[in-house]
Amino acid sequence: MKRSGTADLPLHYGKVPPWLYERMSSLGLSIIEAILIDYGKEEVLRKLADPFWFQSFGAVMGMDWHSSGITTSVMGALKRSINPVASSLGIYICGGKGKHSRETPTELLRLADRTGLPGNQLVHASKLSAKVDNTAVQDGYQLYLHNFIVTNTGSWAVIQQGMHNHDGTARRYHWHSDNLRSFVEEPHTGINGVSQGHILNLTATEAAANRQGILHISRENSTKTIQDFTRLILPAHHDIRSADVDLKRLGALLYMTRELQPDSFEDLLMLQGVGPRTLQSLALVSEVIHGAPSRFKDPARFSFAHGGKDGHPFPVPIDIYDDSIQILRKGIEKSKLGNADKLKTINKLHEIVLQAEANFAPKFDVQQVIEQERRDSWKYGGRTVFGKAKKHSSHMSGYQLSLF
Repeated sequence: MKRSGTADLPLHYGKVPPWLYERMSSLGLSIIEAILIDYGKEEVLRKLADPFWFQSFGAVMGMDWHSSGITTSVMGALKRSINPVASSLGIYICGGKGKHSRETPTELLRLADRTGLPGNQLVHASKLSAKVDNTAVQDGYQLYLHNFIVTNTGSWAVIQQGMHNHDGTARRYHWHSDNLRSFVEEPHTGINGVSQGHILNLTATEAAANRQGILHISRENSTKTIQDFTRLILPAHHDIRSADVDLKRLGALLYMTRELQPDSFEDLLMLQGVGPRTLQSLALVSEVIHGAPSRFKDPARFSFAHGGKDGHPFPVPIDIYDDSIQILRKGIEKSKLGNADKLKTINKLHEIVLQAEANFAPKFDVQQVIEQERRDSWKYGGRTVFGKAKKHSSHMSGYQLSLF
């Protein structure tokens, strides 16, 4: 058992409005399903265990790009959308914020009764990861959120978050049971009951190393525990600045989606009729699904898909958000029926952006991009927690910035 990373975030309060929460649930489920289709359950866990990917995931869903609220909101939305179809996806989410975090053991044991998973061992892993981050490592953070994500093969990830009592920050901890992949699946013999098919047997001789590994962390020195993992530290400022994004990557994306048209690429013919603004969002969604780990060092860039609920970098473009969900959902449903053309086309977006980056030299002002998005926000049903975006004065309407 190994912690895979941490994230230090400004502590934000407040609730996610229903109009955004519904969309986060839909888009989050669609992204997870797309990853499952192309890469499988283990890749879903690996991504969730990466603090940089997780922050980018939250940003692409319209949450505030740097705040602690991403953790609670994203996990709440995922649990709401994934658990009703968990048996078909093979992924289950337990726990949550506050009192829901304390229900994790009960949820895991109920899940074990239904699936044949090793409930006691999973409960032990849940409690141990929380104990380490809340007590063994004396960093001033007290946990208030604990989510345990487990697959039907017994692999798991933990995402939990603590609040600092004095400095106004939160810290998110990620764990990944990569060593559990070697567990042996075999049916129990000599046990009467309803058949659950293949059951993970942690009492097998072959699983001895795993049993030792899951307990080893409790004996380690806390300073050793926090070594050799990924750490994300985000600034306190709400606005997005040039230093917060990779300008080459963002610029290539904007150039490809705004200056070029889908009919210029044979691979994108399935997206003909999709406007440049929707293409911009879909390209960032595609990167969240298919991007390599090194692509997520600047989570702020992913807020250029669907903005942020507090208006940073710009209001959430509801119409564009709905288009993104609809196009991705159609691709997933057709893929399930054996026609993966549309989903493959969305996948190609990321590859084309990568090609555009190769010779792209950034010569634009990111603040100009943000101002243009804010000015056009009313066209796309822009909305924040403060209300709907309003049309700018007439002398500004129709004004188009030259970015390249």
